[in-house]
Amino acid sequence: MARSISVRLDEDAQRALRQLEDQGLTQSEAIRSSLVHEAARIRARRALAAEVAALEADEADRAEMSEVATLMEQLRAPG
Repeated sequence: MARSISVRLDEDAQRALRQLEDQGLTQSEAIRSSLVHEAARIRARRALAAEVAALEADEADRAEMSEVATLMEQLRAPG
């Protein structure tokens, strides 16, 4: 079901909308597309944060990272 909304755009948003319109999108297409892309970006950022938290909580993974860091330090050329 389509839903209409009204929005007050500041200068930055107006400029961005003009750029999207210059690419051939209508105002409605540009706004819908932007909303969908921003929501996807937020979901991806949250998923990445959850993955980082899971890795940080993984004791075995942290131990392996520490071992690799120690090995890399040992292999580093003296300087």
